[in-house]
Amino acid sequence: MQEQIYTNYHLLLPTEEVLGTLVIRDGIITDIQPGIVSQGKNGERNYLLPGLIELHTDNLEKCISPRPGVRWNLDAAAINHDRDLISSGITTVCDAIAIGDFTPREDSLRLHHYAPMIEAIFQGQAAGRFSTDHLLHLRCELGYEHIYETIEPLTEHPLLALLSLMDHTPGQRQFVNIDKYKQYYVGKHGVPEAKMDDFINMRLKNQRKHAQENRQALVKMTQAKGISLASHDDATVDHVQQAIAEGVVLAEFPTTIDAAKEAHSNGLSVLMGAPNVVLGGSHSGNVSAMELVELDLVDIISSDYVPRSLLQSIFIISQQAQKPLYEAIKLITINSAKAINLDNEIGSLEVGKKANFISVHDDGIVPRILEVYKQGDRVA
Repeated sequence: MQEQIYTNYHLLLPTEEVLGTLVIRDGIITDIQPGIVSQGKNGERNYLLPGLIELHTDNLEKCISPRPGVRWNLDAAAINHDRDLISSGITTVCDAIAIGDFTPREDSLRLHHYAPMIEAIFQGQAAGRFSTDHLLHLRCELGYEHIYETIEPLTEHPLLALLSLMDHTPGQRQFVNIDKYKQYYVGKHGVPEAKMDDFINMRLKNQRKHAQENRQALVKMTQAKGISLASHDDATVDHVQQAIAEGVVLAEFPTTIDAAKEAHSNGLSVLMGAPNVVLGGSHSGNVSAMELVELDLVDIISSDYVPRSLLQSIFIISQQAQKPLYEAIKLITINSAKAINLDNEIGSLEVGKKANFISVHDDGIVPRILEVYKQGDRVA
């Protein structure tokens, strides 16, 4: 294969921004130099940065069920999800598949459709239908009676990269505010308002009965099998201390400053949501992601439920927190790669790594992705 040359780009490198030239051969970065050359693709001084890496998105659920009660064809939904991601500059994703966070609906995705969702991801990846590289992030609802027996066989899945411990019981963690809990489950999951009180009582009962035993079993299993483990919605120092004792490496969406400080100071990677950054606050009424960024307590940003928010959030962070852009992008590239042990292959523009990168034009309003490349091939 001939060399591919990309010149006159602002290259966002691990330690600096350089107006320069990047060279690729056989899908691998072979040279990076300052300065502009007379051959190759002229970037007209736009940005060139690593392909984005997403660790936690439930966008597939949104593609399958764009409204409560609506079910899209699963294969079509998976392809649409993939196109949402790649057009957002995300070249590697951990698809977050929630299991056991059920609702009174008989067709609950998180109780009855997780297996077909996982299979659609696996088959789409194997068949080459996807442009983004897809991995699995299994989200385990601890109050669900059958969560361990459901998850255990999936721990051998070839795409599994991450497992997280969830507890969406009302009155704690993400949903200290019960009104926010009702608003979320009525709006997102279509739980009838008339059934909310019974639903809340059921969730409380299930947590008391099953959560502790399930947590202990899942932690023991991940430790034995060497699976990367994340905590979810830690709200207190005690929550974080428990996670540390369990071998957690990633603290997803801590809801308070105290929890974020405790996690960060003990070496856990702290993940916060890009929509929180873009909107200026949490939709659940919890801590502001930007506040944690400004305290240097955030290591990773996730698009969560809006893929296109990922890149936009980094430009906002760079401006508001006065971080150089080459530093800010680490929150959505190399730091994410390290969390799933892929940093030797992807996550930065460095010689020897895969040529996964995106070109971006910034007009000061919203950064616009111009092109997306996977191993040197343009895919969007």
